[in-house]
Amino acid sequence: MHIDVLLGLQWGDEGKGKIVDVFTPHYDIIARFQGGPNAGHTLEFQGSKHVLHHIPSGIFRNDTINLIGNGVIIDPMTFKAETDALETKGVDTRKNLFISNKAHLILPSHRLLDLALERSKGNQKIGSTLKGIGPTYTDKVARHGLRTGDILLSDFQEKYKKLKERHFALLNTYGLNIEAEKIDGLSFDEYETKWMEAVEHFKSMKLIDSENFINAQLKANKKVLAEGAQGTLLDLDFGSYPYVTSSNTITAGVCSGLGIAPSKINRVYGVFKAYCTRVGSGPFPTELYDDCGQKMRDQGNEYGSTTGRPRRCGWLDMPALKYAIMINGVTDLVMTKADVFNGFEKIKVCDQYTLDNKKVDFSTFALEQNSLECFLKEFEGWKEDIANCEQYQNFPQNMIQYIDYIEKETSTTVSVISTSADRKGIIFKNKELFN
Repeated sequence: MHIDVLLGLQWGDEGKGKIVDVFTPHYDIIARFQGGPNAGHTLEFQGSKHVLHHIPSGIFRNDTINLIGNGVIIDPMTFKAETDALETKGVDTRKNLFISNKAHLILPSHRLLDLALERSKGNQKIGSTLKGIGPTYTDKVARHGLRTGDILLSDFQEKYKKLKERHFALLNTYGLNIEAEKIDGLSFDEYETKWMEAVEHFKSMKLIDSENFINAQLKANKKVLAEGAQGTLLDLDFGSYPYVTSSNTITAGVCSGLGIAPSKINRVYGVFKAYCTRVGSGPFPTELYDDCGQKMRDQGNEYGSTTGRPRRCGWLDMPALKYAIMINGVTDLVMTKADVFNGFEKIKVCDQYTLDNKKVDFSTFALEQNSLECFLKEFEGWKEDIANCEQYQNFPQNMIQYIDYIEKETSTTVSVISTSADRKGIIFKNKELFN
């Protein structure tokens, strides 16, 4: 059996969590392969909103196995809060959640390092979530990191102390007053005590050699969906560097983040919004600063599920979308938040870029180095609520024309359209998607 992949094609926040939740009944296993608590996947059903940070979005389905792969980094504090919240809702996280013992841990001192590094950048801040993501991945690459499997070893406390001291030495070079700083409102010592308690909780989870596990499941013909976090344009290598995350968010990251061969990958579902959003710093060619952008923000509730920060909003960027499809080998497109355009008189799309009056392709390197101009194509909006549409043919004609344009430009089928925040608001244009 092969593994399918679902990931974001923009700057994150595309609505991947909801789509994974809807797709889950068609899969035996949902596996996270990168990122950490800087990701926030929001799901809404039965009148309730649920936000997941580490745990795969299939956790609400009782008969689905959920796997956190080796490419994910884990903050025990956030993880414990997440599992506690799930268990109050009747979800038994110990039943069907498995965690790689090679996933790296975010230490309290990683959080302080993240703060010190971001402050040191001054006006060049990248907009870090300050969750300790970058410093943790740095330690991983530098071969200093602690992994989840280490917490079961007799010398864990010794390893922890050694790495903390290394971090404190770095913090001193930045002039950070450790005793004066707070982490989530707590002093370092208070936070560290709670962190250690969370580590004890973590020991009760199922820690496994995930690469052996996932390959054995594929050999047993189990259907697996790999769930990405963040988005393609935040990829460490192919995103708008340095305003990126610290992991590989693209299809290639599935192989290193789960330990599977490239030949095992089958379908790649690329999720994108009907428009674009971005959180934090970095280039955003189609960004809107007017009432239209604010209307997108309000109707789309564009505020970070992890940080609460307002998202920057703009028109759909077609060159960037085609770039993301190319990088990931996308087989099927999933369009979310089409309902945000309900009532828009006009809808625009960046059809191409120009530089010095010459048409240019999307390039994240050029995006950083040059001032690209967007050529905008205009569409008539749809002035009706699409939430009650039960099939593709019921969509307003102007919306169908918008989707037809996207398919023609990308040479990729928009197989799924989301029409509301709830898991019921899904239209499958491709009825044979899971056959």
